[in-house]
Amino acid sequence: MDDEYAKLIRRMNPPRVVIDNDASEDITVIQVDSVNKHGILLEVVQVLTDMNLVITKAYISSDGGWFMDVFNVTDQDGNKIIDEEVISYIQRRIESNASYVPSMSGSVGVMPSEEHTSIELTGPDRPGLLSEVCAVLTDLHCNVVNAEIWTHNARAAAVVNVTDDSTRCAIKDPKRLSIIRELLCNVLKGNNDLKAGKMTLSPPGITSRERRLHQIMFADRDYERVERGGLGRHEDKSSRPHVTVLNIEKDYSVITMRSKDRPKLLFDIVCTLTDMEYVVFHGMVSTGRMEAYQEFYIRHVDGLPISSDAERERVIQCLEAAIERRGSEGLELELCSEDRVGLLSDITRIFRENSLCIKRAEISTKGGKVKDTFYVTDVTGSPVDPKSINSICQQIGETKLQVKHNSTLSPKRPQETTMGYLFSNLFKARTFSNFKLIRSYS
Repeated sequence: MDDEYAKLIRRMNPPRVVIDNDASEDITVIQVDSVNKHGILLEVVQVLTDMNLVITKAYISSDGGWFMDVFNVTDQDGNKIIDEEVISYIQRRIESNASYVPSMSGSVGVMPSEEHTSIELTGPDRPGLLSEVCAVLTDLHCNVVNAEIWTHNARAAAVVNVTDDSTRCAIKDPKRLSIIRELLCNVLKGNNDLKAGKMTLSPPGITSRERRLHQIMFADRDYERVERGGLGRHEDKSSRPHVTVLNIEKDYSVITMRSKDRPKLLFDIVCTLTDMEYVVFHGMVSTGRMEAYQEFYIRHVDGLPISSDAERERVIQCLEAAIERRGSEGLELELCSEDRVGLLSDITRIFRENSLCIKRAEISTKGGKVKDTFYVTDVTGSPVDPKSINSICQQIGETKLQVKHNSTLSPKRPQETTMGYLFSNLFKARTFSNFKLIRSYS
């Protein structure tokens, strides 16, 4: 009965979105007011992320039964959002108050839709893994429509949407799906690795692909750090995120994060906190030219703050992993070309033959055109030799494959003590809380 009453209250009070372009010359301010419910912060951030908006600052407050969030955003070029259609679309998406989808924290699954079959993969990472997966799919007459591949801490995860290469429709035959599963699992098996590879089919439309990747890697416990040679041994520890957890008030745990700024950082953090069943009551996000700060007052859904050293360490590890998974390690290559059967298999084979290791990839096909982005290093995790890149571009076509960015040339971020930033933000959070209180009575 209480649940039905809560649903009625939410229907009677849908989210209200105010988008203000007059408050600043440089940014667009988006304010969201709504009845509070678990997961609503993730819903709002998901919409802004889907629109490829850059969140430069954010203020979050959800004490009591009401939720209020203020975002300062720009487009990817750093400009205000002035397109009325885009503004209207943002308002509709948030105000539609789509029901929150619960976390799929159990085993990873496979289910064909009418358009494509969605395959989820997880296993030990190694050089050439994506090439081997693509080769198997091509041999089985599967065409990769779109995909996203992440690697972290010697583990790999992927969500791959495929069709039959002749009909361009989803693959539904159970026997054929069983063969695909068997062969891909063989590829995913690591040498002398205690964690075997998995391939499953996922129900379409259950949750976003990026959130699903976080869930897959979390289930695979990629946050548990391993000391080993080979992959990752050239990691620059000074560039890693820094996360602290303090219980400075009896009702809240305060999480402070400092890391290199990048797109979708806030989504990755909020996604992980939500799926770990923590509720954000107050929060503040600020991004500088090279560094991002995030601070959240949280409690577990049972109403308790973090209560043990083991829980505190796990939260720190999981949030650091969430930040690192999407980190753009290595050289960014972009492929733009006409689509054809086996193209991805050929491209990844060329990478493998030239000793490139794919750390992350985004594959997309639209209107017969492919636009793929690869983040690559050499097999030891070191920067790629420019001569290798020149050779690869010549093999694939210099007009098709281009270098977009090299993260190894990024300047190092400035240092700042966590405690100093924490108490600075405490003051700002109190100021914002007072501002909210004044607004409620005005």
